[in-house]
Amino acid sequence: MAVTPSSVSTESSAAESPAASSADLQALDADPAFALHRGGKLEVRSTIAVRDADDLALAYTPGVARVCSAIAETPELANNYTWASRVVAVVTDGTAVLGLGDIGPAAAMPVMEGKALLFKEFGGIDSVPICLDCTGVEELVETVVRLAPSFGGINLEDISAPRCFEVEDRLRERLDIPVFHDDQHGTAIVALAALRNAAKITGRTLGDLRAVVAGAGASGVAVTRMLLNAGIGDIAVADSKGMIHPRREGLNSVKQALAADTNRARFTGSTEEALAGADVFIGLSGSTVSEGAIRSMAPDSIVFALSNPTPEVHPDVARRHARVVATGRSDFPNQINNVLAFPGVFRGALDVRATTITENMKVAAADALAAVVGDEASEDYVVPSPFDARVAPAVTAAVAAQARKDGVARA
Repeated sequence: MAVTPSSVSTESSAAESPAASSADLQALDADPAFALHRGGKLEVRSTIAVRDADDLALAYTPGVARVCSAIAETPELANNYTWASRVVAVVTDGTAVLGLGDIGPAAAMPVMEGKALLFKEFGGIDSVPICLDCTGVEELVETVVRLAPSFGGINLEDISAPRCFEVEDRLRERLDIPVFHDDQHGTAIVALAALRNAAKITGRTLGDLRAVVAGAGASGVAVTRMLLNAGIGDIAVADSKGMIHPRREGLNSVKQALAADTNRARFTGSTEEALAGADVFIGLSGSTVSEGAIRSMAPDSIVFALSNPTPEVHPDVARRHARVVATGRSDFPNQINNVLAFPGVFRGALDVRATTITENMKVAAADALAAVVGDEASEDYVVPSPFDARVAPAVTAAVAAQARKDGVARA
């Protein structure tokens, strides 16, 4: 069976709240966003036809028993004779949904359905949205481990920091299938690709750049780690209390590790103070940055104001002073959109039945994205469009090849 985008239903769903009257639903459906979501965005579709008794006998009993017995004897056959090895679980606990925060598992389902739709549309990957009614690290890990035999990969989504780091780390230790927290690594992959091209058009390399990251949540930490691994010249991170540095008290373990590995200049004040003379600003915090702070950056500066829906600094303001500006929004050039990464990353990993997604595989994905833009790179074109048909195949091929190089491929 395959999970596919469904057509819009005009009938009430049995799952709708009994408190919603017909008039309430009609009023909501006047909004095209609600109308599109009526009945959900996914359905389950058969991949084979059951036309007669012979088909039924093969698809179900007694024929299915022969397949079950073979898998019981040789478990690896499940990869060939079930959907498990090619289907991704999209898992959340609803604690950090978009910019909405902790809205719970039921309210998170439209986003998880949307993620599953994007997996199918952009990567040809079937996926199942799973919203868990638990938030403890132990509960989350144990639940996903028990679900894992039904899937070929786990995409973690919208789990709040710092729990998300431990959840992912523990699942990667326990499972022999790819586990990927898209809020972290999808953002980091696309940001690295964009920054490579932005540096190139300003005549620099990553090693020439000093960057300041505003935000030490899931995406801020992952972007920082990926840029460090890729060889950025220097990078410093700020949270809501200011710059993270070794002498600051009250840091959790994730921020302590960041303090040890970043901020060689030992900035101790605010984000805006650290931006003076900096080459790159990356905003992942939901905070604001003044025009004066952007003006104080080095010539040919690069500004990635990625908070949604309101960037840290308006792109039109940033463009007065920065050479390259990117946002997370689709109504401005250079959208840093995770859909550029996760479909191809999982497609490549699933195609070779990778046991994990390595750091090298993420960098390979970023390099492939940057290469799609290639020599066409300009101030308004440092990452490709999500609708560029070259994107997913390029990322898929790069990730699969790197998985083989890293020795984590099984096919």
